[in-house]
Amino acid sequence: MEKWSLMTITVLLALTVRWAVSLGSYSGAGKPPMYGDYEAQRHWQEVTYNLPIRQWYFNTSDNNLLYWGLDYPPLTAYHSFVCAYIAKLINPDWIALHTSRGYESQPHKLFMRTTVFVADLLVYIPAVIVYCFSLKETSTKKKVSSVLCILLYPGLILIDHGHFQYNSVSLGLALWGVLYLSYDWDLLGSAAFCLALNYKQMELYHSLPFFCYLLGKCFKKGLKGKGLVLLTKIAGTVVVSFAVCWLPFCTDMEQIMQVLRRLFPIDRGLFEDKVANIWCSLSVLIKIKNIISPQTQLKLSFAVTFLSLLPTCIKLTVQPSLRGFKFALVSCALSFFLFSFQVHEKSILLVSVPVCLIINEIPFMATWFLLVSTFSMLPLLLKDGLLLAYAVTTLAFLLVCATSFSIFEKTSAEDLQLKPFSLSLKGYVSWFKSFPKIVRCLFLLSLTLMGVLSLMSAAVHPPQRLPDLFPLSVSVISCLHFLLFLVYFNVVILWDSKNSRSQRKIS
Repeated sequence: MEKWSLMTITVLLALTVRWAVSLGSYSGAGKPPMYGDYEAQRHWQEVTYNLPIRQWYFNTSDNNLLYWGLDYPPLTAYHSFVCAYIAKLINPDWIALHTSRGYESQPHKLFMRTTVFVADLLVYIPAVIVYCFSLKETSTKKKVSSVLCILLYPGLILIDHGHFQYNSVSLGLALWGVLYLSYDWDLLGSAAFCLALNYKQMELYHSLPFFCYLLGKCFKKGLKGKGLVLLTKIAGTVVVSFAVCWLPFCTDMEQIMQVLRRLFPIDRGLFEDKVANIWCSLSVLIKIKNIISPQTQLKLSFAVTFLSLLPTCIKLTVQPSLRGFKFALVSCALSFFLFSFQVHEKSILLVSVPVCLIINEIPFMATWFLLVSTFSMLPLLLKDGLLLAYAVTTLAFLLVCATSFSIFEKTSAEDLQLKPFSLSLKGYVSWFKSFPKIVRCLFLLSLTLMGVLSLMSAAVHPPQRLPDLFPLSVSVISCLHFLLFLVYFNVVILWDSKNSRSQRKIS
C-alpha cells in the first residue's frame, strides 16, 4: 500500500510540473506568418480531417507543403486525425480548412495542451512506471526515485508541454519495446518499436540496437534451429506492423515514394539552426555547407556515423545482453545525433530517454548528461519564452537526483562502471585513486559554465557583429560534452565483462 501511495504522489507531482509548464508560452505564439510547432500540429489536424488520405503528403491547392506540410510517418497523421475529430466536436473553427490557419485562443490552447497530457498518460508515463518497478535487486524507494527522476527530466517536459510536440508518444512506444524485450517477448517488442518508428522517423536512432540485439539472440539460439524460427517470426512481425501502418498509402508506388520524400528531405542540408552536433560546431571554423556539395555532405555524415557506432553494434551482436542493449541505445543514438544528416536540437531527446533507463546504474553520469542535454536546447527554449520554466525544472531535477541517488557519492571508477577499463590500464591504475575527486570537480565546473552561459544568453545582448555568439557557444560547449560522453559510453560498453556472462534479466 505504501508503494502505491508513493507512486501516486510521484505521478501527481510529475503531472503538476507538466501542467505548470503548459501554462506558459508555446512555439510561435503570436508570430505570423509561420507561427511554430504548435501551429504545425494544429495544421496537421486541419489537413488530415478535411482532405482525403491520398492528398495528405502531396502539394495541392488545399495543402501547401511549404506551410507546415506533413513530414512525419503515417501514425503521426492518424494521431492528428483522431485529435481533429475530437476538435471538430468541440469547435469546428479550430480545424476549418484554410480559415483556421494561425488559430489562437485560450480554449484551443487548453485542448491542444490536453492532447499532450493524454498522450503522456496513455503511453509514456505507464511505460516509465512499469520499467522502473520491473528493475531487479532494487528497493521500492529506489524504484520510486527512478520514476520521479525520469518523469521530471526537464528536456522532454519543456519540449512537449512548453514548446509543444508529442515526443512522448514515439519515445513511450520505444520504451514499451525495451520492456517487452526484457521479458523475452521479442515479437511484442519488435511490434512496439515498429509503431515508434512509424510515429517518428527519428526513432531510426534506436533501430540498430534493436536489430543487433535481436539478431544476436537469434545467432545464440542457432540459425539452423530455434534461432531461424525466431528470426522468421521477428521478420514477419516487422513486415505486418509496417503493412498495417502504411496500408492506406499502398494504393500505388507514387504515394509511397512521396511519403518517403517528405520523411527524408535531403535538400534541407546537413543541419538546421544551432544544434549541438559536430557539423554545426565545426561550421564555426569551417563552412562545410559552402565547400562541400549536399550529396557529399550526406555521404560524409553517413560514413562518420556508421564508423562511430560500429564497435558498439558488433559487441551487441556477438554478446547480446539486456544491459548491453540499453547502453547501446544510448551510444548509437548519441552517434546519430553528433554525426548524422539533418539533425535538430530536439533530437537529443532520443539520447536522453535511453539515458534515463540507466539512471539507477550510473546516476552521476546520467544526471550530468541529462542536465547538458536540456542546456543544449537553451536557444530554442529562450525563443519560446521558456526561460523561467527551464531554470525551475532544471534546478528541481538536479535537486531530486542529488537527493534520491546521492550522486556525489557515486563517482568512483566502480560506480561509473569503469572498473574493468581501469584494471586494463595496469600500470596506470594508481591514477584512478584521485578519479572521484577529478570527476566531481569537472561536474561542478560544467554546471558553473552552463549556469553562467544561461544567464548571459538571457540577460546580455551579444555584440552586433556576433549576433549568434551565445547560441553558438551553447552548441559548441554542449557538443564537447557529448563527444566526451560518447567516449565514456563506448568505454563502458566495450570493456563491460558483464555482457559476456549470463545477463541478469529484468523480473
